[in-house]
Amino acid sequence: MYPDPKRLKNNRLTVRFDDYEFALIIAIAQFQGEQPAALLRELVLKEAAKLDQNGNLIVAKK
Repeated sequence: MYPDPKRLKNNRLTVRFDDYEFALIIAIAQFQGEQPAALLRELVLKEAAKLDQNGNLIVAKK
């Protein structure tokens, strides 16, 4: 049915925010015209891509 069933997004995590953090996330999502969950998913994966295999942040050298 699907080329790669493991690529289906059916794993869930719960993250809790205080009122100020939540308001910031909602404001950014509305400004960008995105759903808050989609925005957070994008941000998490972008930050995860910056880590090396040891969990260290990869910093671009200038």
